[in-house]
Amino acid sequence: MRTSYIGILVFLLGTLLAPITSYTQSDSFYTDGRKIVTLREVIVRNKLDVTAFIDRVKQDTSFYKAFRNLRVLKYSSLNDIQQFDKKGRLKASWHSRTRQHRKNGCRWTEILEEKTVGDFYDNDHRYNYYTAELYASLFLANDTICGETNIVKGIEFNTRGKSRIAKHKEQLKMLFFNPGKKIPGLPLMGNKMAVFEEDVKDLYDFEIDMDLFKGEMCYIFRLTPRADLSSSEKNDIVIDKMTTWFRTDNWQMVARHYELSYKTGVYDFEVNMEVEMTNFRGLVVPKTLRYNGNWDVVFKKREIAVFTATLFDFEE
Repeated sequence: MRTSYIGILVFLLGTLLAPITSYTQSDSFYTDGRKIVTLREVIVRNKLDVTAFIDRVKQDTSFYKAFRNLRVLKYSSLNDIQQFDKKGRLKASWHSRTRQHRKNGCRWTEILEEKTVGDFYDNDHRYNYYTAELYASLFLANDTICGETNIVKGIEFNTRGKSRIAKHKEQLKMLFFNPGKKIPGLPLMGNKMAVFEEDVKDLYDFEIDMDLFKGEMCYIFRLTPRADLSSSEKNDIVIDKMTTWFRTDNWQMVARHYELSYKTGVYDFEVNMEVEMTNFRGLVVPKTLRYNGNWDVVFKKREIAVFTATLFDFEE
């Protein structure tokens, strides 16, 4: 049953923040098929190629590429995971500093400093929480892993013919690195994550803006549920907010924020995630990742957790 719970947690992760502000007379509108996209005044003035930009958002793999770049680099990480009970009291935590080493096409993680509180580990020194297991699968190579690359061209996400654990990992990749696309095998979800497909995108408002993100001018793509949805339509919403920042010169992703929520008889969750990128010798890599999640699976204790990963000291 352990892997099934991991699979549910996998589903919870992945996609973002920044509310839609009121329209002005200077705003404009663009039609993408039947979809109307709001263009802020600054976008109109700068004459952005809106068709190309929207296609880029739909097809973007740069986020996925940034995380795959971690497979071919050495780097250090500050790790902070905190688990809470329903009353907000700390149950367990893990603070550590790790270093990923890489040699001869293989990589492995060394724990340089570590401090735990509570029952973070079980008696066999395995993770006692599924949130911790998920974090480890993202940033820690506890065993030596060889033969990986950072190539994304030609790679397709699918779960056919995979073991349960491998399937859950693939679902995580799809949700985390390819938001807005249908994810096969997720219970009771159907097509609800596919926000760019015709039967789903009409539930959302799209907006393109331009502003500074930590001192860098960026194009901003915002996605929020329409304000006039019926009760039944609201039940089909999974992505509550999604905001992505792109550099204006090359449309490279700078940051992405997510807010997700969903409730069924089997599980419910509320998850917020923020990811920021940096550039190392021409490779875009994650710099910080912040997660705040509250999820519950039937027959399993609710997990309320916060974690932060801070990556630095990249080397080839």
